[in-house]
Amino acid sequence: MNTSTATLSNAISLADAIPHLMGDRVEVVVHDLSTETIAHIANAYSQRKLGDPSNMQEIDFRPSDTVIGPYEKVNWDGSVIRSISVVMRNNQGGAEFVLCINHDQADLQNLQQMVRALMPSRPSEDQPEALFQNDWHERLNIFVSDWCAQQGVRADALNRTSRRELLMALEASGALSERNAASYVGRLLGVSRATIYNDLKASAG
Repeated sequence: MNTSTATLSNAISLADAIPHLMGDRVEVVVHDLSTETIAHIANAYSQRKLGDPSNMQEIDFRPSDTVIGPYEKVNWDGSVIRSISVVMRNNQGGAEFVLCINHDQADLQNLQQMVRALMPSRPSEDQPEALFQNDWHERLNIFVSDWCAQQGVRADALNRTSRRELLMALEASGALSERNAASYVGRLLGVSRATIYNDLKASAG
């Protein structure tokens, strides 16, 4: 078996394998650059057939061209196809075959449209003042989540030192002045109310 035959055999095996993994919305085409024709099609849905022109005679593949794309084109039925092409070379580095993987985006586009239709309207950037002006739970949630985000930790994973630093920040901001605020913070941090009071006392001392 010569090099070209081996390369084509490998390309065909790869083309046949890809749709088994990626589903029936994927077509794989092997272009023979020596004959400028389609040498193989796996899971054909583009209305092309073996022996059709490849239309690649004008392409001058550079030595650095190995994987081209992804790029988009339009299928015969108007659906969008996202494609990627692999240049397959002989032992001398010459381009012999191009394996094109074409993924029909129709199902994904329909799914996106369905999701958009089911999504609720986007909330306004400003919270309704009448609902949130007295919601100290919301204010504590925001304060704790922002503080933890800045520290790069989760609220329920704070060690004692970090927890006391957070409580000091909460105390300084006046966020713990509400009745039961300490108990609520304890629930946020995954500790008891007694632990919160002990930490506050230790920090104050």
